[in-house]
Amino acid sequence: MSLVTTTEMFKKAYEGGYAIGAFNVNNMEIVQGITEAASELKAPVILQVSAGARKYANHTYLVKLVEAAVHETDIPIALHLDHGADFDICKACIDGGFTSVMIDGSSRSFEENIEVTRKVVEYAHDHGVVVEAELGKLAGIEDAVNVSDEDAQFTNPNEVEEFVTKTGVDSLAIAIGTSHGAYKFKPGQKPQLRFDILEEVGKRLPGFPIVLHGASSVPQDLVKVINQYGGAMPDAIGIPEDMLRKAATMAVCKINIDSDVRVAMTAAIRKYMAENPSHFDPRQYLAPARTAVKDMVSHKIQEVLGCAGKA
Repeated sequence: MSLVTTTEMFKKAYEGGYAIGAFNVNNMEIVQGITEAASELKAPVILQVSAGARKYANHTYLVKLVEAAVHETDIPIALHLDHGADFDICKACIDGGFTSVMIDGSSRSFEENIEVTRKVVEYAHDHGVVVEAELGKLAGIEDAVNVSDEDAQFTNPNEVEEFVTKTGVDSLAIAIGTSHGAYKFKPGQKPQLRFDILEEVGKRLPGFPIVLHGASSVPQDLVKVINQYGGAMPDAIGIPEDMLRKAATMAVCKINIDSDVRVAMTAAIRKYMAENPSHFDPRQYLAPARTAVKDMVSHKIQEVLGCAGKA
């Protein structure tokens, strides 16, 4: 099997009332943990790469790691660029083996967002690659994404039809109350997703795949483990998983998950190093980290996304 686009994945997800997990990857252990979980549960999966990951691990290394995962499994795997800032980075990923790219023009004006998205779509479609775009602005900080609460904006349902028609984009990320990073809400603030916006977008774009960014939940038991072994991570209030599961039964076909995986991996490494201070072999502490990633992804597939057995 070779890398696939998300077209067939999203069609089945929309019709089946579930979502595909899009997990950010940065190194071999993360790729292995994600794909081992997905393979065992017979779930399709999207491995996505941010600008920070490409800078850290190198584009070629990441592509080859994902290709190795494709060779070792029998599930559909798409390789996706997360938050492409401009045409050039999208082009580089299209030319470099990605099957899906995101052009994030959400910081631009509506007209400029349409213009750059249409340019990416034209090039991508000519090369058999699909494109995700974004309308609205999610708050939060993650890699190169940094939007203050004051600058965050919900997606305007009145704009989605024009945007999709003029750009030809294949999926659309919308802002309904999720937020990038682990620290999403202030103390005492109750997380709440705008399902009314999601429902209205679904009515205006029937059958069209919607994407949720910033959808990590950050389990508090893992935060406690990190802090138990020398960390100073404040309590993180994430998006309740029942809300994400509800969104997956609606028009949402792709849910991005990053912080949960990072926290799970860090908790496992901190625990191992604290309990085995004389060990220095990376294989010894990265093995439980890989298992922690696998366990987290297995949980998300079964309890949040609903895509187990859908490969």
